[in-house]
Amino acid sequence: MTWLADHWLDVLGWGGSALLVYSLLQASVLRLRVLNAIACVLLIVFNTALEVWPMVGMNVVLVAINTWFIVRLLRDRHDETAFEVLEVGPADEYLRHTLRVHGADILKFNPSFVHDPSDDQGAFLVQKGDETVGVVLLRENGDTADVLLDYVTPRFRDFSPGEFVWRKSGLLAGRGIRRVVTPPGMVGAYYERIGFTARGDAWVLDVTG
Repeated sequence: MTWLADHWLDVLGWGGSALLVYSLLQASVLRLRVLNAIACVLLIVFNTALEVWPMVGMNVVLVAINTWFIVRLLRDRHDETAFEVLEVGPADEYLRHTLRVHGADILKFNPSFVHDPSDDQGAFLVQKGDETVGVVLLRENGDTADVLLDYVTPRFRDFSPGEFVWRKSGLLAGRGIRRVVTPPGMVGAYYERIGFTARGDAWVLDVTG
C-alpha cells in the first residue's frame, strides 16, 4: 500500500495509456468507444495532476466525442430505422460471400454449421447502411422455421441485429411461418428479451401476422 500511495500517479498514467491502446484493439465498435472514454477520463486526471493542460483539453474533447457516439449507438441498438432486413435467396452469391468472409468466426460459435442451400430455407441479411452486420438462416417445415444460423459480425457483437428479423414479423408471416424454433442450447438472454419463450433446451417465438 505504501508503494502504491507513493506511485499512484505513475500507475494511473500507465494504466490509462494501456487501456487506451487496448481499446483500439477491440473489434466491437461499442466496446471500443466505452473503453476509450474510460481511458481518456483516467488520462484527464493524470494530466491534471501534472498540470499538462493541452493533454487535459485533448482528452476532454475525446471523452465528449466518445460519449456522443456511445449515446448514438445505444439509441440505435433497438431502432428499426437504423437497420434494414433484406430477404435473399439461400443460394444468393452475396450471401455466400458473406458466409465465406466470416466463415472462421461463424464456426467458432456454430462449429457444426454447413451452408447447404435448399428450397425450404429462408435467408436474411441485416444491414446498417451498406454494411452487412448480421445473417439469419432458417429451414422451413410447414408453418415452423428452425434457426440454422443467427450470426452477428464482430463490430456489432454487443448488439442483436437478428432481432430485427424477428420483430419485422411480416417477413416471416408472409412466408406462412407461425413459429420459430432455435437449436437446443443456444444462449437465451437475447431471445428472452425479444419475446421468445423457453421450451426445453430451445427457444420458441410465436409469429403474429
